[in-house]
Amino acid sequence: MARIYKKKTKQGTRWGYRIYMGTDPATGKDIRKAKEGFLKEKDAKLAASVVERQLADDEYIQPSKMLFSDVSSDWERYYAQDAKESSQRARGIALKRILSELGDKPIQRISKKHYQDTIDTLAEKFSYNYMDSIHSTAHMVFAYAVETKLIKENPASGAKLPKKKVTVEELENESSIQDTFMEREELEEFLTVAKHEGLDGDLLTFTMLAYTGLRIGELLALKWSEVDTEKHTLRVIRTYYNPSNNKKNFQLLTPKTESSIRTITIDPVLVGLLHTHKQEQDTIASDNPFYNDQGFIFAGNEGYPKPIKHMAIRLQRLLQKTSIKKHITTHSFRHTHTSLLIEANAHIKEIQDRLGHSDINTTMDIYAHMTQSHKKEASTKFSNLMENLSNTLSD
Repeated sequence: MARIYKKKTKQGTRWGYRIYMGTDPATGKDIRKAKEGFLKEKDAKLAASVVERQLADDEYIQPSKMLFSDVSSDWERYYAQDAKESSQRARGIALKRILSELGDKPIQRISKKHYQDTIDTLAEKFSYNYMDSIHSTAHMVFAYAVETKLIKENPASGAKLPKKKVTVEELENESSIQDTFMEREELEEFLTVAKHEGLDGDLLTFTMLAYTGLRIGELLALKWSEVDTEKHTLRVIRTYYNPSNNKKNFQLLTPKTESSIRTITIDPVLVGLLHTHKQEQDTIASDNPFYNDQGFIFAGNEGYPKPIKHMAIRLQRLLQKTSIKKHITTHSFRHTHTSLLIEANAHIKEIQDRLGHSDINTTMDIYAHMTQSHKKEASTKFSNLMENLSNTLSD
């Protein structure tokens, strides 16, 4: 129960309240909240009743001067308890950006408008995808502050990321997902070059990526025990993580999502390439007494998985020997695989399961683009369908 009192000041009589808040578990001392300066007794009673109701509903927020940077540090330690190292690294990069704007602000003074203004400012400098990472990370920090009763509401809730405006120049020089994967004819050219001019393992590596849609980290983590050459299947259960690109300092992590753990069917051509590769690898292992055999399929001459940078360099070497002028990366083979599945009329649910997407919207949003040949096919089908009407209109 609040105690209401009055006090004589130079400005006249003023009213205040004092409320028992409980006992500090660390010190064992009573905690009390007091506030004074009210002109009328009823104002002090009303303010006290609001605090008492918040206490009863477990909604009271203790005033704090903690900065956003302090709360962020606490959140990072909390997040690190369960998150993969790769996720921690990605969140840390995004957090640095939001800290540059909000780090020195008391977290209780960051309003929804303040946060939205900050997001709008950052969106003028960075891509939509990067902003999405920044925003989701900030949202997690604020959610942690709500959970620990530092703030009542999450100022990031309801905030909107400004959509990137497309200029006429960008439309005229369109650089979309179309330029990040290969058409069937381009893939044929690339793999032919890999077959005749590739270095050891190149043909298997890029054929595997193109024929399975595996992420590069999933590919490098594959072990022989996860491939069944008789049933023509492979099992994805882990991913390779090595930001330093040091061949020995790698980690094997759980896949990106639970749905990423999957078994997929592989083409007979892959089975043949795998058989040949296994024989070559066994020869290398038997000739090298220092070979550290951990069962990896895509291993270097010492048995360790080949770093992602190594794969990227091999890819660019081969691309220079082709006529392909697109921006192709190791992830482009995943896009390529999907576009070819669409061209082969695979159902969207089959594509989702094969790629290991947890949400079918991810599949539809990212891979709803058809290949150029498929677009032309759709146009031809429409023209054939409307042929009679078109003839009538042209008469």
